[in-house]
Parts: sequence; structure tokens; C-alpha cells
Amino acid sequence: MPITPSAPFDESDCIARAQRGDVAAFSELVARHQDRIYRFLVRLTRSHDDALELAQETFIHAWTALERWQAQARFSTWLFQIARNQAIDLLRRTQRVDFVEFDAGVADSLADSAPTPEEALYSTQRLRALERALQRLPTEHREILLLREIEDLSYDEMAAVLNISLGTVKSRIARARTALLERMPR
Repeated sequence: MPITPSAPFDESDCIARAQRGDVAAFSELVARHQDRIYRFLVRLTRSHDDALELAQETFIHAWTALERWQAQARFSTWLFQIARNQAIDLLRRTQRVDFVEFDAGVADSLADSAPTPEEALYSTQRLRALERALQRLPTEHREILLLREIEDLSYDEMAAVLNISLGTVKSRIARARTALLERMPR
């Protein structure tokens, strides 16, 4: 039975159906999560092309491993874990850890359209500075800030995605925030 747009999205039902081989149910799960996974990957890898490829690989991996997935953690947490592992593998293979300039077109599209031109300029400059500072962080700091501040994962969910203890999440997030603030211009 296909999911209709008027029916409320029941993720657990979709997951159960997808685990039984229902491709339409899995497509609904992909549609629901693909934007968040892509945003996470593009910021982690600093490449739109790599993020697109890794997002696709994430969902292919999820489809092939779905029958073994168990509901101890949220489905989205599991997807972020797969995406993170895909990205870390790519970053290790290509050894891309150097600074990459932020795409100005992205910052302009994120700027608030309501403020005065001076406020918009200041806002754009701060956003660019934040993105540059974020890009200069080590991968482990960048990924934990993205999961917490952008994707709004809980500390428990971050621990599951990163496969680290809750205490390590707390200390790493504190160190990452400090490192980010140190890289922000005054």
C-alpha cells in the first residue's frame, strides 16, 4: 500500500515495510531524510559533488543493511552514522584536511532579506567568517558542531553516530566550541 501525501508520516511503519522489501516505503524514508544528510555531508566534506555522491552511497548502504537495522536508536541517527563513516572514509582516502574557501553564493542565499543593506552586509560577513572558522576546525570538531548545532541531535544521538561515550561527546563539543570561538575574528 503506497503512502499517500494526505496520510501522516509514520516512520516506524515505513521502516518495517522497507525492511520487508517495500521500495516505495524506503523512498519515503529517503525523501524525508535526504536534505539533512546532504547538508551534513556538504559541510563535512566541503564539496557539493562529494556530498551528493556520499548521500547516495549512504542510502544505498542503508537499503542493503536495512534488514539488520534494529530500533535501539532513531533511524535518522543510524543514517547520520552511515553518512559520517562514508565521509570519513573519503576524507582519509583523499587526505583533504586543508582550508577551502567558502562559496560566496551559498552565504548570499542564507542572508536575511529583511534587514538594511548595512545589516545584511554585516550579517553576510559574520556568516562567512563563521563558515571559514568552521572549515578550519579539525574534522572531529567540525562534525560534532554540525551534528549538534545544525542537525540538532541530542548528546545521546551524537554518541551513537560518532560511536563514542556520552562524556566524550560533552568534552569534545566544549573543545569544538572553544576552538571555533578562537578562530572567529573579533
